[in-house]
Amino acid sequence: MFTVMTRQPCEQAGFRALSRTPAIVTLVVLLVSIVVLVTLTLIQIHHPQVLSPGLKYGIVLDAGSSRTTVYVYQWPAEKENNTGVVSQTFRCSVKGSGISSYENNPQDAPKAFEDCMLKVKEQVPKHLHESTRVYLGATAGMRLLRLQNETAAHEVLESIQSYFKSQPFDFRGAQIISGQEEGVYGWITANYIMGNFLEKNLWHMWVHPHGVDTTGALDLGGASTQISFVSEEKMEPNASDTVQVSLYGYTYTLYTHSFQCYGRNEAEKKFLAMLLQSPSTDANISNPCYPHGYSTTFTMGHVFGSLCTEKQRPKSYNPSDTITFTGTGDPQLCREKVASVFDFSACQEQDACSFDGIYQPKVQGPFVAFAGFYYTASALNLSGSFSLTSFNDSSWDFCRHTWSEVGNSSIAWSLGYMLSLTNQIPAGSPLIQLPIQPPVFMGVLAFFTAIALLCLAFLFYLCSAFRTKERSENAFDQAVDSD
Repeated sequence: MFTVMTRQPCEQAGFRALSRTPAIVTLVVLLVSIVVLVTLTLIQIHHPQVLSPGLKYGIVLDAGSSRTTVYVYQWPAEKENNTGVVSQTFRCSVKGSGISSYENNPQDAPKAFEDCMLKVKEQVPKHLHESTRVYLGATAGMRLLRLQNETAAHEVLESIQSYFKSQPFDFRGAQIISGQEEGVYGWITANYIMGNFLEKNLWHMWVHPHGVDTTGALDLGGASTQISFVSEEKMEPNASDTVQVSLYGYTYTLYTHSFQCYGRNEAEKKFLAMLLQSPSTDANISNPCYPHGYSTTFTMGHVFGSLCTEKQRPKSYNPSDTITFTGTGDPQLCREKVASVFDFSACQEQDACSFDGIYQPKVQGPFVAFAGFYYTASALNLSGSFSLTSFNDSSWDFCRHTWSEVGNSSIAWSLGYMLSLTNQIPAGSPLIQLPIQPPVFMGVLAFFTAIALLCLAFLFYLCSAFRTKERSENAFDQAVDSD
């Protein structure tokens, strides 16, 4: 009697059915995990939201000969062809006179800035204080002081440097800018404000205006005056008054010259010094340019203490002596006397010359006059655009009035300075806002990757178990058959 041992068909079918169910479930979970991983990755890569990097700020202190003015500018951190689209957001006039007046007490120069700087801190967001650059540009007043007393000029600037090191901003130095730089920045300012560099098209994108010419700039300061314009004439090669300016992807060849000692304050000193050249022992001098009935008294030091008038000092010069100027209100004589301040004969009838033998190509096109010119025009009740003839006629009428009838009566180079400096300030990179925050995305990615790996491991286990079972059954069947 013997027993035949065989594997029952129902047992084999049951095991395969039990093995197939978890395998199918695992495959489904694996496929779902893979689909989720691929979908999330594609969304994260191809659908980010590009955000503007926000605004950048800059602060410029215009340290003129008669006053200091603080300007706050802002522009989008993304720039147009390497130049910021700058706008002025705040302006503050510093109390007192210009920084060159502190030659005898340089340590007191920064104290006048306090009120304005407190207001500036409120204008610039606090979290941007450390990245906001501050520049101080001193003009003709300090240029004259440097020529007259270099040590004093250096001490004034050092005192200002020390003050700003204690401020929360990124101070980039106090420097005396050249007359040429002052002229260039004034020209940039005038043309930027007039829209000659950029305009918005129908799609609200900044573009270069088509067929727009630039405008010349006249800047009257306290110690110097500047003229700047683009000339169509071929200018002298390597001329010191020729400058190339690059803005918004375009290059402009500019003629610019700064006339030292021809600013409003220094030119008046030259004029008064000229009136005193006439031999006279009278301490009362007639001034045809002052209104009739007006008089004022100056010390000789006020008139002749400047480098602009030192060559005209009388032999018996005593800075503490006083002199009184009395107005006669004679516009014709005033014009003749003022003209004598300028040396037109030095040009020797050359066309490309202004006065004092200074090279200048022929002026052309419209001009905008600002700073001291603006205040003079306001006093004459002139505004907007007007011809030179209208200006002269108004001046003529004004000079005819007596003092009793007259009564007491912001374009600046600093914006152009800021525009030029934005070329040196790195543009802010756009901020990328992803559909899913990186920590969340990485967490979800890790979770579904782990699920996928577990599914693969489980499928591998099922496959190995199935093969082991199959080999065992085959061996058992062979053993039974051999018996």
